[in-house]
This record gives sequence, C-alpha cells and structure tokens, in this order.
Amino acid sequence: MRLPTRLSKRKTDSHKGDYGRLLIVAGSAGFSGAALLSGHAALRSGSGLVTLVVPASINNAVIRKKTPELMTLPLPDAGKGVFLSSSFSPIRKFADSCNVLLVGPGLGQAAGTRALAVKLVREILLPKVLDADGLNAFAGRPELMRPAGRWGLVITPHPGEMSRLTGLSVSKIQGSRKQTASDFARKYCVTVVLKGYRTVVAGPDGRCYINNTGNPGMATAGSGDVLAGMLAAFIGQGLDCFTAAKFAVYLHGLAGDMAAAEKTKISLIAGDIIDKIPQAIKSMLKV
Repeated sequence: MRLPTRLSKRKTDSHKGDYGRLLIVAGSAGFSGAALLSGHAALRSGSGLVTLVVPASINNAVIRKKTPELMTLPLPDAGKGVFLSSSFSPIRKFADSCNVLLVGPGLGQAAGTRALAVKLVREILLPKVLDADGLNAFAGRPELMRPAGRWGLVITPHPGEMSRLTGLSVSKIQGSRKQTASDFARKYCVTVVLKGYRTVVAGPDGRCYINNTGNPGMATAGSGDVLAGMLAAFIGQGLDCFTAAKFAVYLHGLAGDMAAAEKTKISLIAGDIIDKIPQAIKSMLKV
C-alpha cells in the first residue's frame, strides 16, 4: 500500500480504526503528566484510538486528570510506580491490536524500566517513536535500537540525550546539528528528530528537513511530550516516519507560535500548545 505524503481531509464513510490505534508506554511516580500530555496531543492530532499503558500505582492519578477519550491499561508495578521488566508480555499482547507504539514520556530510569524499553523497541513489530527516558535506556549503546525489518523507528532527542547516545559533547552536537543527525540516521537506520532551535529531521535515506516554526516559549516542561504524541499520531494515520516527523515538528512549532501570540512566550505552557493543534492543522489543510 502506498503511504500518503500529507495529511488530508477525511472520507465521509470513515471510522475510528482508520486513523490509528496508538499505544503509549509512559509515566512513572511523579511523572503521570507526561503520559497525559502525549496522549492528549495524539488525540488532537487525529489518532482514532489512544491507550496509555501506565504503572498501576499511578493509574488513579492519570484517570482523575485525563481526557475521557483516553483509555488506560494499568500494569502491576509492586507498588513502586514504575514499570517492571515483567510488563513486556501484556504490552506485547495488547500491541497486536495497535499500529504504532510510543515509548518514553515520563518513563523513569529504574533498571527494570530501562530493560523494558529496550525489549519493546527490539521485539515489538510496529512503527515506533522513542522519546525521553526511552532514549536514555539506549545511552552508549545505540546499535540496539536499529529497527527490525520494515518497521521504522523515530527518535526525538534533545542535545543532551543525543550526547548520551553518541558520546559526543553537547557543544560538538550543537556546532554540527544537521551533520550529527544525518550521520546517526544513516548509521542506525532510524529517523532522527534533533530538537532545539531549528529542529533537524533526518531520515536514514538521506532526506533532511530544517524546521522554521517555534519560539523560545516552547522551552517548557511537557513540550517534548506533546511533540512525541503528535508524531506517533501521524504515523498511525499512515504517514511514513520521515514525513510524519516533518509534519509533527512543523505543526508543533506552529501551534506554539499561535499559543505564544495569545499567551506570550513567558507564560506559555505545554497545554497551550495542545490547545492550538487544531488551529495549526486547519491552517495547513485550508479547511
């Protein structure tokens, strides 16, 4: 099946299953908000169905704050509020009914959680987005994230996370952002979203995009979780990894610009970006 090259208007006879079944493995004690932000952003970006997989101990906190359209799958956590390596089996089973997987927002860095993140990336046969603490599980061993077969992987590091993956200094990465992202994408066959001023999107096939939307007000807690949710949503709607990443980065920045015009850059928070996603998409679709 040929993948679409852009977001498009929906057919009259659509149903929710046409627009992505997204599974998000996210959250830990103290970081339930990251899961919620990524899930809400995915819904606003067009996902038909979004399920948050969370440690059981934080499930009540998530449910109290979540939008009712989000579903949750709480997994046993021995009362610790973090994922255990034993979480893999139920996640794999549930993933059979999904078409894209997001791993990382607010995940934490407990040993069992890191092991789980690696196992999910290596063994779940779906297109995947790897963000935040999901990336940190691969620090110093990026070769483990090389995707299997035709299943694509998008990683979304900020310069510090890219430094931990590559061993390069942040200053060296910032001095050669396009080259660093492109080299990594080709070497490990992943799509790289190197976040920051003029975010770089680099594909394993040599494609590269430098984004020109966004503003300093978006340097706020949860902004990256919003981007991860948007990106996974676009993959779930049938876009290839590079195209989904390009649109997500552009629309995330545009929504942030719209939000800053209303709230100011100083007062901007991640939820404001989510609120402007519909307006950003509308401007691109011209509907």
